Amino acid sequence: MGRISFSCLFPASWHFSLSPQVLPRLLVPSLRQLLLIGLLLCLIGLLYLLLVTGKGHASWIREENHFHRHLARVTDVDATDTSNPNLNYGLVVDCGSSGSRVFVYCWPRHNGNPHELLDIRQMRDQNRKPVVMKIKPGISELAKTPDKASDYIYPLLSFAAQHIPKNKHQETPLYILCTAGMRILPESQQEALLEDLRTDIPVHFNFLFSDSHVEVISGKQEGVYAWIGINFVLGRFNHVHNKEGEAVVEVHVPGSDQQEALVRKRTAGVLDMGGVSTQIAYEVPKTEEVAKNLLAEFNLGCDAHRTDHVYRVYVSTFLGFGGNAARQRYEESLIKNTATRNKLLGQHIGETAESPLLDPCLPADLQDEIGPSTQKLYLRGTGDFDQCRQILQPFLNRTNETQTSLSGIYQPAIDFSNSQFYGFSEFYYCTEDVLRMGGDYNATKYAQAAKSYCATQWKTLKERFDSGLYASHADLHRLKYQCFKSAWMFEVLHSGFSFPTNYKNLKTALLVYDKEVQWTLGAILYRTRYLPLRDIQQESLKGIHSHWRHSFSFVNNHYLFLACFFIVLLSIMLYLLRLRRIHRRTAQRCTPSSVPWLEKGLGSPTLPINL
Repeated sequence: MGRISFSCLFPASWHFSLSPQVLPRLLVPSLRQLLLIGLLLCLIGLLYLLLVTGKGHASWIREENHFHRHLARVTDVDATDTSNPNLNYGLVVDCGSSGSRVFVYCWPRHNGNPHELLDIRQMRDQNRKPVVMKIKPGISELAKTPDKASDYIYPLLSFAAQHIPKNKHQETPLYILCTAGMRILPESQQEALLEDLRTDIPVHFNFLFSDSHVEVISGKQEGVYAWIGINFVLGRFNHVHNKEGEAVVEVHVPGSDQQEALVRKRTAGVLDMGGVSTQIAYEVPKTEEVAKNLLAEFNLGCDAHRTDHVYRVYVSTFLGFGGNAARQRYEESLIKNTATRNKLLGQHIGETAESPLLDPCLPADLQDEIGPSTQKLYLRGTGDFDQCRQILQPFLNRTNETQTSLSGIYQPAIDFSNSQFYGFSEFYYCTEDVLRMGGDYNATKYAQAAKSYCATQWKTLKERFDSGLYASHADLHRLKYQCFKSAWMFEVLHSGFSFPTNYKNLKTALLVYDKEVQWTLGAILYRTRYLPLRDIQQESLKGIHSHWRHSFSFVNNHYLFLACFFIVLLSIMLYLLRLRRIHRRTAQRCTPSSVPWLEKGLGSPTLPINL
């Protein structure tokens, strides 16, 4: 009788043989059993394909993109690699009231995803410092000699040109944007300065520059750019890769074909109090009737037909409501009211240092002099924070109308339960420089700290200042008017903008992610929003093959595993079928007479041998 030899799929050292009569039934299954085993194994393989190469691929891509974005943010302080041919550059010149600054930005080639924005960041030199240069005075000082405007701006552009590779100059956009200093000039003087820039700059520099790239922007535009810059650095425009647990908001985009509300990352509002003005900007997610001069509606995306980057931002600037301007208005009121009262009552309060006017907005026992020499008024602080707040409320110019803020300006409703704000400039200085409470704002703790500061004797405050207990950039001017400014900030926030005192989502900050965020970042992000179209078109030309290669770069190992899996499965099934056929053949050769001697354990009968 023949024997079954196991050698087709094993190494030679594993070769062995068995008699078909003692082979277990499990190793020679029926055809139905073979089909059932094959079906189960196929289902397991398909399930693996769906779980690993489907969901696993997508989640891996999300994690990889998030990792690279995080890495880009961390390495944003590294020197810019100017040898990288895929790096693009852009320039923004901020022509302010006191001086002008040029900012150099750079960004890698767009990834071709129309849902994502350009990854713009500030260029850094070999010493890892931001490529920025400032000159003084402001360009508005040249109002009477507009032909010198291009000579004035030349050092800034020359500085920038030295840092950008020459072969990139022709494709580097240049924007010259003028702010407050130019706004106060007559329109004829503004236009004369701008015309000189438009005419002479293309002669000396090869940047991508057109007439529309130089203009005087409004306060509303400046506010929108600041809002864009801060939210971009915070990553709030990245709607593709959302982290689990991130705050979201429902957004109703007016005029879109989409009936349902968009659900995307919650953006942050901006509060900014300078020396002269105060500004507020935040997204209005729901369709609400707002005056056009207060609302900015824009699309940050490169495709006008997509609504995932359409934003409606309320922006309002309040001149005279900055910290220094408010103090000046307050002092003018003191001088006027005291003079009137003295005249009516025949008194001489505040006319000499011996009979000073008591001022609750100055630290206790601080003596100060205000007004011109002809109307000099002597003050002595009483340091009463609550009384100071009450005195300052009329300076907010509030009205009895609902949904209004400073000076009765309309303010759209804020969803305080699902919002976040960042406070800059005086909002940060008031909380941090002296009170050392910058960061997460708590109205109760802030009011207590401010009340304690105001009530502290001026002599004690000076001793603390001399001991270095306050911020390094805090000076005596800050110490003198900290009581007033802390009360003014409190009133603007809670009485002017109607923020509840239990609001927990306000952060006062000087930097965002350890970076000073300028409105110029938002300006270049907005003005270059159509540039990704070129890269997106190039990506689409590659067609499906490019997409296949991109996907295969990750899933090739899984497909290779599945291919091997099915080859092994097929080999096992073929082997089992072969084994089954061999078993049948040997069973047919066995005669009934051979069975007894097998059962009795006798030897095999002698067979005739023919030579």
